[in-house]
Amino acid sequence: MKLNLTPRLAFLAGFFIAGGLIAFALYLQYVEYQDPCPLCILQRVVYIALAAVFLIAGLHAPRRTGVFIYSSLLVMIATIGAGIAGRHVWLQHLPKDKVPECGPGLSYMLDRLPLFTAFEKIFRGSGECAEVGWRMMGLSIAEWSLVWFVLLGAYAIYIAIAARRTAGGV
Repeated sequence: MKLNLTPRLAFLAGFFIAGGLIAFALYLQYVEYQDPCPLCILQRVVYIALAAVFLIAGLHAPRRTGVFIYSSLLVMIATIGAGIAGRHVWLQHLPKDKVPECGPGLSYMLDRLPLFTAFEKIFRGSGECAEVGWRMMGLSIAEWSLVWFVLLGAYAIYIAIAARRTAGGV
């Protein structure tokens, strides 16, 4: 059975997937009391960026060239998210004696330090980023985030390929 989605519907589906992931992160924070570390917060920002681009693309309903542009932008954003999540996963798999010390919170760093210095410290990660407090099917939140960034990037590529194959440039 072939599912025949228009690019508009495919982009809107991506918006709902990214939005659902953000909603789940908020559930984990406010219901399961899993406080996000600085790298978690950056990943949320990337999911919000993905959701925004998916929504704009869905509302715009572009033709083939527009689909390619939106999909390329989505792949770039998902790649950034995968890089952040990959760093997070790496920190979680460090031996205990190699884990960096816990540092100040994200809001403190952004308030007190120059922007680039704050981002440098955030990307280095800290002890709180190495903690794993929740798992599902053996994967931590950071590992699931990495999986979802890869899937959403691949989905954006799929949308572009499907639009290219469609006769008439839907």
